[in-house]
Amino acid sequence: MPLKTEESTSGHKPGSIEEHENVIIRFAGDSGDGMQVTGSMFTHNAALLGNDISTLPDFPAEIRAPAGTLPGVSGFQLNFSSFDIKTPGDAPEVLVAMNPAALKVNLGDLTQGGMIVLNSDAFGGNNLKKAGYAVDPREDNSLAGYQVVQVPVSTLTVLAVKPTGIGQKDAARCKNMFALGLMFWVYDRSMESTMRAIREKFGKKPEIAEANILAMQAGYNYADTVEIVPNQIRVSKAVLPRGTYKMIMGNEATALGFIAASKLSGRPLFYGSYPITPASDILHELSRHKDFGVYTFQAEDEIAAIGAVIGAAFGGALGLTGTSGPGIALKSEALGLAVMTELPLVVVNVQRGGPSTGLPTKTEQADLLQAMFGRNGECPLCIVAPCTPGDCFTMAIEAARIALTHMVPVILLSDGYLANGAEPWSIPRVESLPKISVKFATDPATYKPYKRDPETLARPWASPGTPGLEHRIGGIEKEEVTGNVSYDPENHEKMVKVRAEKVARIANDIPPIEVVGDPQGGDILVIGWGSTYGAIDQAVGRVRRRGGRVSAAHLRYLNPFPNNLGDVLSRFEKVLVPEMNMGQLRLLLRDRYLVNAIGLNKIQGQPFKIKEIEKKIEELL
Repeated sequence: MPLKTEESTSGHKPGSIEEHENVIIRFAGDSGDGMQVTGSMFTHNAALLGNDISTLPDFPAEIRAPAGTLPGVSGFQLNFSSFDIKTPGDAPEVLVAMNPAALKVNLGDLTQGGMIVLNSDAFGGNNLKKAGYAVDPREDNSLAGYQVVQVPVSTLTVLAVKPTGIGQKDAARCKNMFALGLMFWVYDRSMESTMRAIREKFGKKPEIAEANILAMQAGYNYADTVEIVPNQIRVSKAVLPRGTYKMIMGNEATALGFIAASKLSGRPLFYGSYPITPASDILHELSRHKDFGVYTFQAEDEIAAIGAVIGAAFGGALGLTGTSGPGIALKSEALGLAVMTELPLVVVNVQRGGPSTGLPTKTEQADLLQAMFGRNGECPLCIVAPCTPGDCFTMAIEAARIALTHMVPVILLSDGYLANGAEPWSIPRVESLPKISVKFATDPATYKPYKRDPETLARPWASPGTPGLEHRIGGIEKEEVTGNVSYDPENHEKMVKVRAEKVARIANDIPPIEVVGDPQGGDILVIGWGSTYGAIDQAVGRVRRRGGRVSAAHLRYLNPFPNNLGDVLSRFEKVLVPEMNMGQLRLLLRDRYLVNAIGLNKIQGQPFKIKEIEKKIEELL
């Protein structure tokens, strides 16, 4: 069925509305100002109106930074459009700043000439001081060149919600909905779906629901009355492929992908994890789906979590655990046990800035080498990486398929940008999903714990309790075929090579890498992995439209690499590798294929902007 849409309910005459192809908005304020809720509600509204969307939530790293300070600023950027987009945009055209700190943190990103909507009530002496302003920026010409709209948001909100009788504190919390109403009017949006969402969200507190709705309507009516912009702006719905769409975030898509893999394989899903930002939402989402045979376990630490998952995999379940980089470090010894015992399990690493505790709420791609080599001994496993929030669903299924087919642990490398970002996701038809066939050993006469499949080298999976299939298992080196403990030097070398070859043969079971642009070769190939996909794709597209001989390729399989990767790399004069790290994929490509790959590296806790990659391509051309 086609995407369901809502029509605008604006009463303005034709001619008072400007048509734009896309708009980039950033909402910013204190972490307690509800900016994530405001951005999410605008995003849902845009999705219902049929726009393509891409979002970038930006959470403060400190849990309770002092109100009004720079470290406490929370932001939400949304790009909504009438055409296909793949990033939340380089620079916002509109900044809604709820206090001076939000203005100071975000002003540098705003497009010159863009609109700034300020909560003028927050620009008092103390707030200015906490934000580091010696002089009010509204009075010293520092906002010259921008379209500044000052609205007493806090005061008007309290007045608007007064009929509900709620307390002053709860009334003040509704100011984010006032700001949302302002933006709904500016962009000619219907509020009906958002009103329904608010009533559903606060179903047990009708007075709070009514207060939020009144605040939103007050913001809309205020903008209409004073006409805060000369013309309203309309972004038409995007032309997307026919289908049933859902606005989805990366962590949600990951969880749904694992549930689908469980049903496709016929194996119960066991997810054991310890809460850690930004992976915790996977646990939260999976815990809501017990009706699908999902078992979730919040362990006391990372080590206990993966220990339980190894036990679940030994018992015949689809074993999953999720964490971020610091948790992977703690799981490393147990991951070695999973490699030694050759059990199928998936480990999700939603990467964040490091090292150590690092930047818990910011994104990074710096765990690739940790995933490749972060265990003692020769300890290879499979690594896959999604490229968009919706692709997290696909690659979660793929990670489970590879683990179950090849009897090998798989690391799924997501990151904070993908996990918290959102996009319209076309819900796939069940018949389009891959088949996952699982066979357990049942015959005692032929069963040997480490007898190999001739094609995949996978060992048989024996369900505990099957008569006659008792066998040894553990972290001590195994004897080939029998699985008995072995300290024989030649057997050890053989087993190390067999385990490596088993992972290498997965390359025969994955698709070749595809080149977007000129498959036969050219001046530059821009190759990336993970969440750099959107920025690379759009940067390469811009340069190609100007005649540049540049192409793009994206890796979703990182160990092993696709079989045709070396051939593809050899066709191009230069290879550019944009990464949110110091050059980890670049190092692997140089080592494996002896190409003089050029790095474009960013380690700021923020994703690449299109213009950053575009500029580097032009330099190389």
